[in-house]
Amino acid sequence: MSKGKVLMAMSGGIDSTVAAMLLIEQGYELVGVTFRSWDSISKACMEHETGCCSVDSIFEAKKIATDLGFEHQILDIRELFKETVISNFVSEYLKGRTPNPCVVCNEFIKWGALIDKADELGCNYIATGHYAKIGCEDGRYFIRKGKDLTKDQSYFLWRLSQENLKRTLFPLGDFTKLEVRQMAADRGYIKLSKKRESQEICFVPDNDYRNFLNNNSPEYLTIKPGNYIDKQGKVLGQHKGFPNYTIGQRKGLQIALGQPMYVTHINAATNEVTLGTKDDLLSNIVVVSNCNFMKMQPNAKPIKAMVRIRYRSSGGSATLEPIGDKIKITFDNPIDSVTPGQSAVFYDNEVLLGGGFID
Repeated sequence: MSKGKVLMAMSGGIDSTVAAMLLIEQGYELVGVTFRSWDSISKACMEHETGCCSVDSIFEAKKIATDLGFEHQILDIRELFKETVISNFVSEYLKGRTPNPCVVCNEFIKWGALIDKADELGCNYIATGHYAKIGCEDGRYFIRKGKDLTKDQSYFLWRLSQENLKRTLFPLGDFTKLEVRQMAADRGYIKLSKKRESQEICFVPDNDYRNFLNNNSPEYLTIKPGNYIDKQGKVLGQHKGFPNYTIGQRKGLQIALGQPMYVTHINAATNEVTLGTKDDLLSNIVVVSNCNFMKMQPNAKPIKAMVRIRYRSSGGSATLEPIGDKIKITFDNPIDSVTPGQSAVFYDNEVLLGGGFID
């Protein structure tokens, strides 16, 4: 007897493939779906394991679904993807911020369009190949870190709603990447088990966001060179236009000042990029907005949490204090390169409490 009908998000990569295998073995009925979100065929997609939804990955996903014996559909969401993920990606850079496209994609695409498709097909659940877990206490759902902390993807999932989590399965949460590779090999997918991973943004060829903006944003083309300044406002030289820089950047500044200098602030309104030393990147205070909470709900009382301000950071101990509809984060020790547009995600040990976008 089937444990339920699951809409399985298939990327054509090892993670979603093994996730599908595990669900079948657990007694679920599967329907596979792959998004047609952005028509790009890159060298990375051909040679690496990717989580992307490029044209080449669609054919691989369909083949895998056929091999595993379940129906597969292609969901054309190019317009929605452009209106949400691409629009946010471009507009954030044009505001002098650094976007988090995976967070936006998860909210609007993987748990937006996917849930809608699941409803259309009568699926009880949706499933993905994310390395994360879902917990439930007192009727409230929340995310836990995956077993493999080097692959844990909970950081990108803080925007998910209670309804999203209630209907989601993460088959890989209790496994390491090495174990997943071995499971693929044991089930005959030798080539897939050896595929290298790509760190690219799926719709940005060769991970060159400047080239992407050049090809997809008429406004980007109108931005002229501006001034590098120091923290006192003294002009140090000329840059190529503020969207070409990110907080913490050191390479590619094309200016010699006798010591290593870093981008410490970007002012889109004045087209000025502030340079400073490594110490100038340190900060104790972060304010976040558009917050979403899972296990906890904000109240007037400050709470302690571990906070990560980027995916690859281990996080730092901090105090969270509600300020209106925002959260003020005060770190116990200074942190490096606070970047507006990125996500600050709050944890209690392995439990994801919530998160927000850095102002």
